[in-house]
Amino acid sequence: MTTLESRPNTALLVVDVQNGAVTGAHARDEVVANVAALVEKARTQDVPVVWVQHNDKGMPRDSDQWQLVPELSRAEAEPLVEKQYGDSFEATDLEDVLARLQVGRLVVAGAQTDMCIRSTLHGALARGYDATLVSDAHTTEDLSEYGAPPPEQVIAHTNMYWADQKAPGRTAGTVTTQEVDLSARA
Repeated sequence: MTTLESRPNTALLVVDVQNGAVTGAHARDEVVANVAALVEKARTQDVPVVWVQHNDKGMPRDSDQWQLVPELSRAEAEPLVEKQYGDSFEATDLEDVLARLQVGRLVVAGAQTDMCIRSTLHGALARGYDATLVSDAHTTEDLSEYGAPPPEQVIAHTNMYWADQKAPGRTAGTVTTQEVDLSARA
């Protein structure tokens, strides 16, 4: 249960599913298809979809790299949060957007697992949100040449440790795309 008062709603948070973040990512097509299914499910159930897009020298605003992947499209009424740090809350208006929507529970999907997804999950939990990771709807690129484990291991490890996260008065965990219950209230 969230520690944020008067925040009974759930939102789907779609993080960085941009051309520059997922081109060449592990299981890209499957993950993008799962994110698309989550977006459709949220829209059908009138659950807010909040989009996050990273903006930096590798993905400058309005460039092809910055654009959402072609399989996804943001509805005009759906909030867009632009960020420059891994944690989607840092130096953005995400908290204001979620407060306005009375959101206390986040269902998180996107890229990249070992960077922005992990940072955002921890940022949400530390700020009082319940934070659920969709285990088959996040991905990362192969950074093994720099000493990182292969991407499938990074994803599996993140799913394993997030499944057991705990914080006073807050819940965390993982579910598959098929298991996601967006109707659950915080």
